[in-house]
Amino acid sequence: MRSLQAALRRGLEELALSLPDGAQENLLAYVELLAKWNKTYNLTAIREPERMLSHHLLDSLAVVAHLPAGPLADIGSGGGLPGIPLAIADPGRLVTLNDANHKKAAFLQQAVIELKLSNAHVHVGRVQAWRPAQGFACVITRGFAELADFISACRHLVSPGGVLAAMKGVFPQAELQRIPAGVECRDVRRLRVPSLEAERHLVLCRCGH
Repeated sequence: MRSLQAALRRGLEELALSLPDGAQENLLAYVELLAKWNKTYNLTAIREPERMLSHHLLDSLAVVAHLPAGPLADIGSGGGLPGIPLAIADPGRLVTLNDANHKKAAFLQQAVIELKLSNAHVHVGRVQAWRPAQGFACVITRGFAELADFISACRHLVSPGGVLAAMKGVFPQAELQRIPAGVECRDVRRLRVPSLEAERHLVLCRCGH
């Protein structure tokens, strides 16, 4: 556990992220919870807590500085990524975790309870049928395979002036050529994730309403 604490501290320093009191402990508790539930629920292909820290936790936290303020929805959240780390990092932001898979949603509910995330809640169901009372300033995903599919399925969830944020690996050149009409996705930011050699990008899309 100590080596994980040190790795998290180093990663946060590299990201220049200052977190509220208790957040580091909560992030490590989340990794522990994910590793425990993963044995039965198969939430992620990554089994080792050390790799979960770099590939999941720091990967999720690398987007913090690039997102607009305001309510956020994490679509296809699965094991809670990036939504749970974002909710822990910013307790003042309302975060909704969405997944259509009931087993994954059960894990999300349990994580919200155990980690005492008063700013997070879970919406179970297909995103296409979701009609929240108010739109979100940011709708993010790490799980949708194709940018065009994400935009088509989720653009109705974004409030005017808000963004659709897609976390990607290598620069998604081909996907950017297939985006639907009325959407502008020129804002693509390269992310540097501590302890991770792989390429990471964040695509920020804005819709004409």
